[in-house]
Amino acid sequence: MSSTFLYKLPVEQTQWKFDGQNTTSFTWEYEDGSADLLRLYGKGKKQQWDAAERIDWSLETDPDNPMGLDDRAIAIYGTDLWNRLDDKGRAHVRRNLQAHTLSQFMHGEQGALIATSKIVQTVPSIQAKFYAATQVMDEARHVEAYARLLHEKVKLAYPITPTLAALLENTIADRRWDMTYLGMQVLIEGLALAAFQRIRDTSSNPLAAAVNAYVMQDEARHVAFGRLALREYYPELSDAERDEREDFVVEACYQMRDRFNQTEVWQNLGLPVKECIEAVDRSEYMRMFRARLFSRVVPTVKDIGLWGPRVRRAFGEMGVMEFAQVDAQAMLDNDNRVAEDFDAKRFVTDALGSA
Repeated sequence: MSSTFLYKLPVEQTQWKFDGQNTTSFTWEYEDGSADLLRLYGKGKKQQWDAAERIDWSLETDPDNPMGLDDRAIAIYGTDLWNRLDDKGRAHVRRNLQAHTLSQFMHGEQGALIATSKIVQTVPSIQAKFYAATQVMDEARHVEAYARLLHEKVKLAYPITPTLAALLENTIADRRWDMTYLGMQVLIEGLALAAFQRIRDTSSNPLAAAVNAYVMQDEARHVAFGRLALREYYPELSDAERDEREDFVVEACYQMRDRFNQTEVWQNLGLPVKECIEAVDRSEYMRMFRARLFSRVVPTVKDIGLWGPRVRRAFGEMGVMEFAQVDAQAMLDNDNRVAEDFDAKRFVTDALGSA
């Protein structure tokens, strides 16, 4: 079935084009370069996988709770508004919120697909081009996986949110290769990892958990790719150039934090939007979730050297400075281990089934 018929808002809102400026960078140096990037490229080649084969799409999902999430994750849970809903109404809210979340994952992955193809074109080193080429395939696979999850299991989708669209446009349209890295590999991918982790670690549905676990295994390499490249490049910037990138980080982080009010869902469901958004702002769960979103971003921003007063002040105001002490690499390593654990569990299940 065409995606057009799945969208709960006019499909025209999902389509947008914009002009961007790219500088194509050829290099004739094929040997001298980053050994770390070459190792990451080797890992990227070895960890390619087929979304149609690695994921068990025969697993069932609950139509009223496709991702198997606790209702306490719903911002209006426990409010008078929630208590007034009957079981059918609550199921409708639950399904639409989950469809909205998965839709943003799917749209964001398409943005990553486009951004990474641009990185292949614009980045100066051959080692970075090599790795970025593997990431293009990764991102295509992620779009495929989330699209299939939405089409076959949820059967509902939402357009891209205005804030995510704006961040993608700013990231992709900038002609400087490092700004595409910063926007995509550090900010968007970092925030996505935290959002994926919530489903991977709390979902009671094995299909939803597995999709996010396998996508996270790839995304962990992508964030590492951004860290390696920018950590080497940013010490060369002037103070003015570094200030510009720190301003971009601050603005993007505020945008992404504030986009998680799911206004489009409340509007589509005909619920009182103002009351719902106030519930989002009061929700202790949402406060904690918004903070946890930055558990992947803060240590990486610090690691690449964008750690001036304006960035530290913004993270302090958001209440996320505690994550500056997090071992980012340890989290990325754990993402890889968790994905391998999912493979091991499926191998055992398949073996028992065939015995």
